[in-house]
Amino acid sequence: MPFDASTLRKDYLRGELDESAVHPNPFVQFDSWLNAAIAANLIEANAMTVATVDAEGQPAARTVLLKSFGSSGFVFATSYDSDKGRQIAATHRASLLFYWPALERQVRISGSIDKVSPEESDAIFNARPREARISALASQQSQVIPNREYLVQRVAEVAASLPEGEAPSRPDTWGGYRVVPTSIEFWQGRKNRLHDRIRYRRDGESWIIERLAP
Repeated sequence: MPFDASTLRKDYLRGELDESAVHPNPFVQFDSWLNAAIAANLIEANAMTVATVDAEGQPAARTVLLKSFGSSGFVFATSYDSDKGRQIAATHRASLLFYWPALERQVRISGSIDKVSPEESDAIFNARPREARISALASQQSQVIPNREYLVQRVAEVAASLPEGEAPSRPDTWGGYRVVPTSIEFWQGRKNRLHDRIRYRRDGESWIIERLAP
């Protein structure tokens, strides 16, 4: 079908980003931007794309929710047996992308990735609603299933196996992952496509701040 991208073109005029003004700590800078996205009432402000590589070298990407972050990295949770879980186990590398179009901003994060501790995974799982915990047990993530009715039946079976009102414990096949970044790039849209790109690159225990051409 014909598609004319020029009809969707817009200029970015909401802000600017200068290396002299960003915080020297990228996690503090990220906290500022995430809070701005939350304050703007953006839907799922903590949504991010996680990119990995499969066994054939094919890039794979999907959207998940950020659970926590700090100087040690960025945490999300999933099934260890999912496609991304197997890909992470094979490469221990991942990239993240946050995109907040209403603010004309994005953040790119690349680094190593590994499982968080069982205790941290338990805390993440136990913070989920009971129904979401049941779904995690019922769903064999990334596996082919015959239809939706099969999935609904699996959920009903898991729920029926639990005492009334009791929430299940975290299964051994589910838990958190932490991306420990080696680079974090902040992108602010600008007029005429002369966007601002400020990258923090890890250098030992410190960060080098660099401007990239748009």
